[in-house]
Amino acid sequence: MSTTGPVAGEAHAPGARGPAGTIPLAVPNIGELERRYVLEAVESGFVSSVGPFVSEFERRFAERVGARYAIACATGTAAIHIGLLLLGVTSEDEVFCSDFTFVGSVNPIAYTGAKVTFIDSELRTWNMDPALLEAELDRRVAAGERLPKAVEVVHVLGQPADLETILAICERHGVAVLEDAAESLGASWSGGALAGRHTGQVGRVGAFSFNGNKIATTGGGGMIVTDDEELAARARHLTTQAKVPDVGYLHDEVGYNYRLTNLAAGLGLAQLERLEEFVSAKHAIAARYDTELADTGLVLPPRLPGYDATYWLYSVLTPEDDPRGRDEFLDHLNRAGVGARALWRPLHMQPPFAAAPVLGGRVGEQLFHRGVSLPCATELSEADQQRVTDAVRSFF
Repeated sequence: MSTTGPVAGEAHAPGARGPAGTIPLAVPNIGELERRYVLEAVESGFVSSVGPFVSEFERRFAERVGARYAIACATGTAAIHIGLLLLGVTSEDEVFCSDFTFVGSVNPIAYTGAKVTFIDSELRTWNMDPALLEAELDRRVAAGERLPKAVEVVHVLGQPADLETILAICERHGVAVLEDAAESLGASWSGGALAGRHTGQVGRVGAFSFNGNKIATTGGGGMIVTDDEELAARARHLTTQAKVPDVGYLHDEVGYNYRLTNLAAGLGLAQLERLEEFVSAKHAIAARYDTELADTGLVLPPRLPGYDATYWLYSVLTPEDDPRGRDEFLDHLNRAGVGARALWRPLHMQPPFAAAPVLGGRVGEQLFHRGVSLPCATELSEADQQRVTDAVRSFF
């Protein structure tokens, strides 16, 4: 089978390069190491959800993020779903979730049947606002109302959230924290109580994604991390159809076919071995964009002391007082062959979740209405980066 370009509808898929001549937003960086490991997996005969690459990928990933256990799964969404089940979330419960994030963060809550309440972002980090979270939890305690079973905090766009504050609030109220670190592989904190910790490894359970446009990819896949031995064992059980060792097929509860294949793990292991290269490239692109776009009037991504973002997607906000707005800016960039995209619509604005309560909402709406992600693929040449900044500057 041969292809000459993206099929209709595929140009905007995760990791797609877009039309010929377009500078891509974020595409996988696949080299000889990846080809070698995948071929080795094929030749081993282990192509399904067992094999040496799966266990090695899990071991090395846990080591890289500083977790005791890592359990590979089919997708990042599956990792969140299992993570919620590990925390005991059922249809009788409620989960607080970041409002400004991709829909894959909230869909697993719906899978459990639990209710969801959205919490707006703060402009400082673009992540969950700790003040809104604390005010609502305190209000419920004072009113004798039921607390959520868990709080799902998303580290959006590779930017760590203010998890030190959020953890303290949740611990005071006895509420578990699930970290959605789908976009923040390689991000960490270098200041405060969390100094030296990696995103996803601080809450009771963390979830990562290896989708096609992430910093490291398995083509599609995810990872659950935890320091709790019992939770790790249960995660393995649930992701393998809840199969019990027995002479015959015995399954002691409803399980899920959520395991990662050995082929995908081979790709993931190679990508993990190159992670520092990828993160360094993201940092270099972000630093260059920061310098060259500083005088445009754009609001640049958060840069906070002690918060070591990866800038998975380098995203900016159009000037608040510019009447042309985000859409004209996007049209201008796309005409110049720059594969820029709008940021997500907040979850409270998505039809399946429009009836869910939301605390705040205006910040997330502002990020959506003004937000644009610029090309930041790790393989972008200096000429590509210059073409991006020239196109941005020509608009202003």
